[in-house]
Amino acid sequence: MKDQATHPTGHRSATAPMRRVGPALSTLLMLLTVFGPVSMDLYLPLLPSLTSDLGATTSAAQFTLTACLIGLAVGQIIAGPLSDRLGRRPPLLTGIAAYIAASVLCALSPNLVPLVIARLVQGLAGAVGIVIAQAAGRDVYEGGALIRYYGRLTVLGGLAAIVGPVLGGQFARITDWRGTFLFLAAIGVLLLVATLIIFGETLPGDQRTSGGMRQTGRDFRRLFSDRLFVGSVLITGLTYAALFAYLSGATYILQGSYGLSPQAYSVAFGANSAGFMAFGYIGGHTAERWSERGALVIGLAMTAAGSLGLLATGLGHLPLPVVLVSLFVLASGVAFAAPPTTSLALADYPELAGTASSALGCARFGLGGVAAPLVGLGGARAVLPLGIVTVTSIALGVVAHAVFVRQSDQGDLTQ
Repeated sequence: MKDQATHPTGHRSATAPMRRVGPALSTLLMLLTVFGPVSMDLYLPLLPSLTSDLGATTSAAQFTLTACLIGLAVGQIIAGPLSDRLGRRPPLLTGIAAYIAASVLCALSPNLVPLVIARLVQGLAGAVGIVIAQAAGRDVYEGGALIRYYGRLTVLGGLAAIVGPVLGGQFARITDWRGTFLFLAAIGVLLLVATLIIFGETLPGDQRTSGGMRQTGRDFRRLFSDRLFVGSVLITGLTYAALFAYLSGATYILQGSYGLSPQAYSVAFGANSAGFMAFGYIGGHTAERWSERGALVIGLAMTAAGSLGLLATGLGHLPLPVVLVSLFVLASGVAFAAPPTTSLALADYPELAGTASSALGCARFGLGGVAAPLVGLGGARAVLPLGIVTVTSIALGVVAHAVFVRQSDQGDLTQ
């Protein structure tokens, strides 16, 4: 790793001692990551009924997912640098409160347009929890503990992905999609109370950045002059683009084309999310014990295999088991690659943890927001567009690995 003993004016030293992390704070930091996956996954089994209830087309209804993804991307770019400057706690409390309000507005939306706007705000607010969970973890962990922490974040994201669709499938029995957004508001209230009680500031005042927007611009330029950081950001964004394409399209394909009920879909989705959890843990363990770069290659290979299976299904109209296996391998590969990719991106920048985390999150959710509606262009039940989008995303991720990550030992882009 690069020597971080000295930094430009306004940055804290990377050699600042790591603080002890109690179980309550550790648990809360991981729970903050449920904002993203729960916001997207809880209502997925009810997305077809939402489409019908609001009289929308499939591609138009998918913009409720896209709006949330865009908000999650843009919100992290705003929240990350602010948390480096103001500390982690004030932006976090503000973000959770705004998330609660936006979730209630989603439930009360009379038609698609205000719902899309409310989903955008919900994403902007939810982004704060995601970026600060990563940045605060970098404040208090280092070395192998940091890799294990990012592995646990990936596992918890998978757990939230399991709980979300399963609960959504059960909600379909007793309530409509509006009830799911009220449930999200309730989750926000619980997290707000927990944060007020548990979350003490992890970034002391003498370790914060200064210099305003100009300094933020210099920070981003510094990060993106690092070949390894650029490659890690691109790979994160492109693998998650494939994952969000799956999240957007699978509910229509499995329920519409293959005839699964909302409950059966939630079970299938839960199985894939269990794979996401398991392989997120294995990916973090492999990166710590063997090689971060080697673990990243394995994750890319798994994701490529799953996407190729979906493409073959779309071309050859293959049966349901092939689709389920392909989706499982795809999701598991993304999870396997996540801990080493995040660690490679953030390990050399403890003094810019919030800013660096925001770039990762923006790529992840921004490219996901672009990929999600593309899946519906060929029709709600078509598998082929999903195969094309996922294969293209992973192919570009492999190119980014070859151009940036493999060549990063030759020096920064500016050298």
